[in-house]
Amino acid sequence: MALRNDLDFKALPKIELHAHLSGSISRRCLHEVWLKKKDAGETALEDPLVEMPEGKNDYDIKSFFPLFSSYLYHLVNDRWSLEYTTRSVLRDFAADGVVYLELRTTPRAMPAAGLTKAQYVQTVLDTIAAFEAEAPPATLRTRLILSIDRRNSLPEALEVVELARQFQGGGVVGIDLCGDPKKGGIETLAPAFEQARGIPGMGLTLHFAEDECSGTEEELRLLLSWKPDRIGHVIHVSDAVKQAIIARGGMGLELCLSCNVHAQMITGGFEAHHFGEWWKVEEVVVVLSTDDVGVFGSPLSNEYRLVAQHFGLGRPEICALARRGIDVIFGTDEEKQRLTTIMWKP
Repeated sequence: MALRNDLDFKALPKIELHAHLSGSISRRCLHEVWLKKKDAGETALEDPLVEMPEGKNDYDIKSFFPLFSSYLYHLVNDRWSLEYTTRSVLRDFAADGVVYLELRTTPRAMPAAGLTKAQYVQTVLDTIAAFEAEAPPATLRTRLILSIDRRNSLPEALEVVELARQFQGGGVVGIDLCGDPKKGGIETLAPAFEQARGIPGMGLTLHFAEDECSGTEEELRLLLSWKPDRIGHVIHVSDAVKQAIIARGGMGLELCLSCNVHAQMITGGFEAHHFGEWWKVEEVVVVLSTDDVGVFGSPLSNEYRLVAQHFGLGRPEICALARRGIDVIFGTDEEKQRLTTIMWKP
């Protein structure tokens, strides 16, 4: 399908609500980190440009998660590399026209570098604050979501909730459920999400029906019982669950086209993506997102170009789609007012 307009998708002010910090690091940035560590004798890892060749975006569920656990986490493993890669991620989103970003990360201790999980979170927040202090006032604002991994024990999950509570005034705005969808038994984490739901002003977003194995009726009903503000991916859902989502009214749906297509999480290509089922549903708020732009190679501007190309959205629909995301950010009313002012009107 041909584009219906010549809209500048990069210049379009955009909101990004589903972006993982580690997965958003560009391969060029990882290469720069690797070069410095290699020269200092601090890594025996393969060059990222060999491990993750430019142009390779077809990481599926089986190859995706080991990429993080066996490679990225071993390269970004100290304060310097964490600061350097975080700043690079912020710079890339800003250059792509993103004006509000909710970046998510699982707190990681880095014992060899002397960093606790709390110091990890503080380092990311400090890097965000330093970046924003340098940026003009009308550009990117970033807030942080802390992720609970499906593999976490209940004590580990409760620790994330406590970190979110501790840093809520410093830039943490939400809590996420993420991780390998093949890891079951998430009902054991329910007390952590009950605590999270009880923190005033704390947003809750969940990876939802990302894979067939995490799309059972039982799991999805459990996740909805945690009363999330937003859910991500939303691929393998029955008609009954769809109706339950709609009945909630106003729930945010973080949809990631390129990730879902390249990772073969859906079949039929972009035209078959469930964005087509949801974007006109008035009872939900669809927000386009990148998930892991460093892995799948599609910046947010390209996600908007893709829906214009494959679903026939013109300029009014694109601008309206971008602005609707304001309703489901975890930011303050002041931030919502800023976005209302600077985002393009249909």
